[in-house]
Amino acid sequence: MRVPSRSPGHQSGPPVTPARRRPRGSVRPLTAAPPDLEAYREAVAELLVEVGALAQAASTNARQVLIDQRLREPAIAKVLEATSQGLIGARETLLLEMARYQPNARSSAGDLAALVRIYLLSRVDVMWWRDASTFLTDTEVHHSTELVDLEWLRRRDLLRFRYTEQPRTVVGRGVRAVRRRMLPDATPRTAGLLFRRARREVVALLNDIGREFAAATPAGTPPLWVTSLVRSAEHQYRLRRLGYAAMVPSGHCLGWAADVEMEWFGRFGVRDTLAGLLLSRQRAGEINVVDEGQAWHICLAPSATLRLRRAYEAEMGI
Repeated sequence: MRVPSRSPGHQSGPPVTPARRRPRGSVRPLTAAPPDLEAYREAVAELLVEVGALAQAASTNARQVLIDQRLREPAIAKVLEATSQGLIGARETLLLEMARYQPNARSSAGDLAALVRIYLLSRVDVMWWRDASTFLTDTEVHHSTELVDLEWLRRRDLLRFRYTEQPRTVVGRGVRAVRRRMLPDATPRTAGLLFRRARREVVALLNDIGREFAAATPAGTPPLWVTSLVRSAEHQYRLRRLGYAAMVPSGHCLGWAADVEMEWFGRFGVRDTLAGLLLSRQRAGEINVVDEGQAWHICLAPSATLRLRRAYEAEMGI
């Protein structure tokens, strides 16, 4: 969710679309046949090859022509038209992202092709949840009754995944820095969660994946690790100003997305196992998956929410 400014200092994005006054998480049913997501992902993959071939700075005009042409192809256009921005809005946002792109160590978009991949694949989230209301501020996230406190669940051994919180003080950041120097591979290198809150359905999904991952990997393999969950739009723009590839709009700001650590599990030889589990769920239509390098972004499909809400209530004895 991002569109940095051309100026070297402040970076900003397009204004957040005002939240519609519908129940959070509700989604307007599609009036026509839903887009073919397999065809969409295949078309995006083909586009990425062409973007990579035009990566030089001198190819700016050629890239714009390419984007203009390819986004209008039916396999891609049908998905983008179904988002809250529509095809034209999505096209303009992508072109701005590409024009203002500056690679940096914080961004999951290591090059222009990665930026295009992250943006376009994450539009599936936006299409699915186009009528859901955005968590605009940090205060909304902290006080929403639609979200549950992960720490309360963790202390009762009700989570099948791990996470860490962002240190809130200078002392806390210092302690983490010392721990990383002494035990550099003990945990993933992640800033941690600013908000240790999540939707009940997302908790059930991550617990489900966590159990499946534990069953498919050797004894001693660390549990599933989650690096990001719900974010406010306010925080999303902070991330953009810091140089992260935080797209706008985003499933994170709707509460339906999470980021799962991948790279760290390579040292245990189980990264491909986790990737297979996630892609299998994507093929089943339960989640959308975006490869962001160190972590993979996943977003829950509306069609899976009822089953997962019931699963959460069953697990919690509600």
